[in-house]
Amino acid sequence: MKKVLIVDDEQSILTLLTFNLEKEGYQVQTALDGLIGYNLALANEYDFILLDLMMPSMDGMEVCKKLRQEKNDTPIMILTAKDDELDKIIGLELGADDYMTKPFSPREVLARMKAIMRRIQPEIAIDKSKNKEKEDNNEKIIIGEICIFPSQYKVIVREKEIELTPKEFELLLYMSKRLNRVLSREQLLNAIWNFDYIGETRIVDAHISHIREKIELDTKKPNYIRTVRGFGYKFEVPKR
Repeated sequence: MKKVLIVDDEQSILTLLTFNLEKEGYQVQTALDGLIGYNLALANEYDFILLDLMMPSMDGMEVCKKLRQEKNDTPIMILTAKDDELDKIIGLELGADDYMTKPFSPREVLARMKAIMRRIQPEIAIDKSKNKEKEDNNEKIIIGEICIFPSQYKVIVREKEIELTPKEFELLLYMSKRLNRVLSREQLLNAIWNFDYIGETRIVDAHISHIREKIELDTKKPNYIRTVRGFGYKFEVPKR
């Protein structure tokens, strides 16, 4: 039975979601406070976390940020009454997997949860099927002065480890495996966020900009991630 943690300071939301999730066979635990929810997420293993944005003690953004810093990769969907595009982008940058604005349909919440878990489950199965020797030999991607360790969520640039958010890491890894290919913004949205954010390609642009700040010597003249006007981006080995 899959376990879901719901963190929201509105009891009516907790009751609504708990009823619908339990009806679908999920085991549900709830918290009315961000700090309590954060501590529960650290102390227990969940298959999914539904997280309100505005809460006492610790808001949803902070909870999401701290969980990702603790290498907690449980899928997170942010729930909020605020319909602010900037908040949505920040939430996704901090590592949230999806974002829904209140009022919402419990059926849509369930549908999106299932879509995210379907994407993640094959990745887990693949990881479990690999033996350690194969991981040690193959789980390293070297491109110029960048070294990516997929299984360790680690990136070394010019012999120094850099800090990336979960989504920045996923995006860099995805592009590194498709070296010298032009990738459209829509393709990157679908691959990394697994949801078609129509007209919201700025999410990709924001992430690319942040990655460039961490891997490029000169962000105005990038050597690794190049912009292909009218199409998208291309990750390539820098010319010497």
